[in-house]
Amino acid sequence: MTIQPDTGTRTSGIEPATYRVYALRVRCSRPIPGLESVPATSEVDLEVRLDEGQSWPKGSLKAPRQLWHESANRDQHGEPILRVWMGADGSFFHLRYQDGTEFLVDRAGTQVWASWPASLTLEDACAYLLGPVLGLVLRFRGVTCLHASAIDLGGLAIAIAGAPGSGKSTAAAIFAKSGYRVLSDDVVALADHGSGFLAQPAYPRLGLWSDSVEALFGLPDALPQQTPTWNKCYWDLTQNGDKFQRGPLPLCAVYVLSERDTDARAPFVEALPLRVGLTQLIENTYVSYLLDSTMSVRDLDVLARLVLSMPVRRLVPHADSRYLASLRDVVLDDFQALTMRGAITTASAARAAI
Repeated sequence: MTIQPDTGTRTSGIEPATYRVYALRVRCSRPIPGLESVPATSEVDLEVRLDEGQSWPKGSLKAPRQLWHESANRDQHGEPILRVWMGADGSFFHLRYQDGTEFLVDRAGTQVWASWPASLTLEDACAYLLGPVLGLVLRFRGVTCLHASAIDLGGLAIAIAGAPGSGKSTAAAIFAKSGYRVLSDDVVALADHGSGFLAQPAYPRLGLWSDSVEALFGLPDALPQQTPTWNKCYWDLTQNGDKFQRGPLPLCAVYVLSERDTDARAPFVEALPLRVGLTQLIENTYVSYLLDSTMSVRDLDVLARLVLSMPVRRLVPHADSRYLASLRDVVLDDFQALTMRGAITTASAARAAI
């Protein structure tokens, strides 16, 4: 089945909205919470249909397909959290989450359709859309993405990468509380310029679990919930002083979070040998479980050049949340030391921006 481009908005009574996310011009059939709209344009990179399945291509769910991925994580009934099918002709991927939310993504990364049960909300669907679904779109479009958050340190970006639950968003929030701007949360899309890489801005929200909210703000409910159905909260970076970096910045260092430690030295930073650094980057690319062999080879080339062009460091946080501010200070001290040693140079950063 070949998916044809959509030709118009089918969501009755709701005006479409246009956004710029990860350098993509995205037109949605209805406004998306947390995104900043931009002027409408006739030329867009991605069309998103968020209308509870009304505009799905006819016969798309009955078209021949094969199971592509089944997550190892299971719900209380033993069902996979996520199943992904690929169309027999390779033109689309169908994602179905255990709560009934579904997405259809065309292989070109130009069209997304969404459906969700009546028991869920638009916010529930957008939690998936702005994470793994948009990450998959970027991968289809040839963009290597790190599973990381990105922070602006005086016009240069660093990425804080790590496994789910390692504290990437919490680390970004620590910097934001200190006045630093955040480019992205959870997904860092890399614009590859050959001689350097730009980190692309995402949208002005940080997602935080209630324990992180309590550690940062004193109360577990100090921030609003992303959706009524789960306890993940969001920090609107446009409120109380704009803390969102809207333009791309040269990526100059990557810090990979390890497991939290009670070591007296923690938090601390240590250098990684090139081979270990490359392995860490490979392990912390986004939605790598959905890549085909061609995309994986392309990723390997990009990551090999990245590890040769900038420091990749291990960041060991302390197990005690009272050391969160120290985590920020350790990174800032290390970044300054790298700059003074010439490991990070404004000249190489300028080349990335060309």
